[in-house]
Amino acid sequence: MKISASFLGSDYIAGSLMKLNVTDVDYIHVDVMDGKFVRQKSLPFKEMKKIYKYTSKRLDVHLMVAHPAKEIRNYALLNTEYITFPVEVKDDILKLIDLVHSYGIKCGLAVSPDTDLAQVFPFLEKIDLVLILTVQPGMSGQSFLSEAAQKVSILKHKIELDHLDVKIMVDGGINAETKKQVKDADILASGSYILNSDNYQDAITKLRSI
Repeated sequence: MKISASFLGSDYIAGSLMKLNVTDVDYIHVDVMDGKFVRQKSLPFKEMKKIYKYTSKRLDVHLMVAHPAKEIRNYALLNTEYITFPVEVKDDILKLIDLVHSYGIKCGLAVSPDTDLAQVFPFLEKIDLVLILTVQPGMSGQSFLSEAAQKVSILKHKIELDHLDVKIMVDGGINAETKKQVKDADILASGSYILNSDNYQDAITKLRSI
């Protein structure tokens, strides 16, 4: 199990990133919000570009924006492993997938709790990751939605049935207890559980253990 640590709920992002940098966390989860696709807004890219220097970890970038192309181009310039955008966007999804891949970066599609999982099925052969949200997108610290977690096992079956090489990430309310409901996931994104712990490494280790 790989772990991606989110700093969305951090009061001191630079400090949180420095503490995460000395753990064995696999990725830093970067939530990018435009105030349109979701109500909230995150730090603008010019600020993120300064902050990200506090970690050498690979970035896992989750775009919660209405029109992803600009942010894809921005975050492709950083130490990014994955760029994920919502399957619900109105822009041409295939063109956006090609844009991400043109930078040599893995592409993911995110599925909100209220979205039919089948919306990602036409794109599974072209992407590297599906991000299943187990909270409503936009805010840190929300409670885990068990009904959304059921999508993980359905998707896992679909991936195995079609012999696809697609990873499953789960994000939202993930802690040492809720992770038991998403055992079929490959990557867990967690923010509050790690950031509110006394020992980041201990929290990460608990998440990683099966």
